Amino acid sequence: MNQCYGCSTCESADKPLQEYIAGLPMETSHHRVEGQSTKCAFGLQGVCCRLCANGPCRITPEAPRGICGANADTIVVRNLLRAVASGSGCYIHVVENTALNVRNAARTKGEIKGIGALNRLASLFGIEEEDVHKRAEAVADAVLRDLYKPKYEKMELTKALAYEPRYQRWEELGILPGGAKSEVFHGVVKCSTNLNSDPVNMLLDCLKLGISTGIYGLVLTNLLNDIVLGEPQIRLAPVGLRVIDPDYINIMITGHQHSMFTYLQKRLGDEDVKEKARKAGAKGFKLVGCTCVGQDLQLRGAHYTEVFDGHAGNNYTSEAILATGAIDGVISEFNCTLPGIEPICDQLKIKQICIDNVAKKANAQLKEFDFESRERVTEEIIDEMAEAYRNRRGSVSMNLLADHGNDRTLTGVSEGSLKAFLGGSWQPLIDLIVSGDIKGVAGVVGCSNLTAKGHDVLTVDLVKELIARDIIVLTAGCSSGGIENCGLMTPEAANLAGPKLRAVCEKLGIPPVLNFGPCLAIGRLEIVATELAEALKIDLPKLPLVLSAAQWLEEQALADGCYGLALGLPLHLGLPPFVTGSKVAVQVLTEEMKKLTGGQVIINGDGKESADILEGIILEKRQGLGI
Repeated sequence: MNQCYGCSTCESADKPLQEYIAGLPMETSHHRVEGQSTKCAFGLQGVCCRLCANGPCRITPEAPRGICGANADTIVVRNLLRAVASGSGCYIHVVENTALNVRNAARTKGEIKGIGALNRLASLFGIEEEDVHKRAEAVADAVLRDLYKPKYEKMELTKALAYEPRYQRWEELGILPGGAKSEVFHGVVKCSTNLNSDPVNMLLDCLKLGISTGIYGLVLTNLLNDIVLGEPQIRLAPVGLRVIDPDYINIMITGHQHSMFTYLQKRLGDEDVKEKARKAGAKGFKLVGCTCVGQDLQLRGAHYTEVFDGHAGNNYTSEAILATGAIDGVISEFNCTLPGIEPICDQLKIKQICIDNVAKKANAQLKEFDFESRERVTEEIIDEMAEAYRNRRGSVSMNLLADHGNDRTLTGVSEGSLKAFLGGSWQPLIDLIVSGDIKGVAGVVGCSNLTAKGHDVLTVDLVKELIARDIIVLTAGCSSGGIENCGLMTPEAANLAGPKLRAVCEKLGIPPVLNFGPCLAIGRLEIVATELAEALKIDLPKLPLVLSAAQWLEEQALADGCYGLALGLPLHLGLPPFVTGSKVAVQVLTEEMKKLTGGQVIINGDGKESADILEGIILEKRQGLGI
């Protein structure tokens, strides 16, 4: 393909990347935005129903009910519940696999890198096993038992992990979840044809799914990963396309399930594997981070300096990463793996291997991860990646962007590493908030999309506005990948902060935006929020803390958002979640939710206006605390 598609690329906050994509001789997601710019108004409002053969039915003022009699409120919230159930199912899939991998590692006396994380969970769960491997196995078993409970049995670990005032409120509302997998099943059933028609009742189910998603799919997945992969350590690291070294056999990883790469990471550093690379003509093997699993590896990058090149970019950077020509293979295991990478992989002879069949790509090999056969499958992957290097290098030209990104992004931030950085207590952060040197905290989390003003545009605009108002930003998700590539996570970014926050950052040597890593790390942000609330002896809704998923993308993000609302936090979205066709849904989410949980949904697609609203909420919370 020699055609240049550049004239129709969407805008990106990352200008070097935008220029690079504009000059590519291949089509990417950025080129397809214009062709999909005409949106279905019924779909945007959520008032289209295609659940039965009478449909699709579309609600209008002239036709206010579908053929079955369902009105806009029923149809909209039914669609929302179905999406939240699907998103929750994705996260429960991840935590289930992670718990199984921890259990298998424990049973085979594998390496336990995160003793602190293990002991923390064992203490919470009341596990007193002396042997470290038996302790890890018991922790994993406790998680799996809870996941597999029926709907009519409440999960036991929820009480151990939840903040007590929140738990009490959830109990009062009747939204404590039963077994997480059963709750997903129940949600799917409930929103099927001619069943539930009570929108408020279904919205409560969304909150229930949010709780099990957040506590298990987010919080526990992180802590279980820490056990076998090591706990995050704060460090400065390179990010962007500059991390790709063409002298190595480069493997781009995509997805969300870091524990599936444990054995491969270890093997790539072994001398016999490095010798295979040298025989193929390369210096060795390297993993290139992309999407959330790349963020997760970056978070723990201090443990894998020999085999990890760095994090190159988020979901909508993945096509550009491949277009460099220096990637020899892609290993995918979950979502954020764009179908658009497939024709690029074919064109550039890039090997594709999927290790979880839920992420099987049309033109990729399936080598499904199985703990028992991990050694054999890993050797096969290594050999096939070396062969791909031999077959493609020399016949595919390099199109590198070596100066993209930066070398000084602060990473490795977690609830544990940040607390340790502050001296083992949250009091220094609390003191800064009380004094007004830090006005408040904004969690800017979630996905990247191409329609909220462009690739990472709204997210970056909002972050710049927030830090300029002395509001420190904590990030997690694909949004983090865009923010860091734009340089906002370097210590030098303190120059963009308001005078008080800038002084704090310069004194501590930190940026005004702290990167907690993948979307799963939203669970880490919840731990920070909970521990701050505990220290202040207040409930979460009283904290000067706001959330924004400015460029949310997937159904998983909707499940995340329901967790934020269940926690009682204000949640900003740049785009509405297809609910504007229902007056009841809009009223409950934006107003009535304040009475139910303390949370609320705020919809605004402008960075400055959104920052105005969020700053106002923070000031209101400060006033409520008398600070």
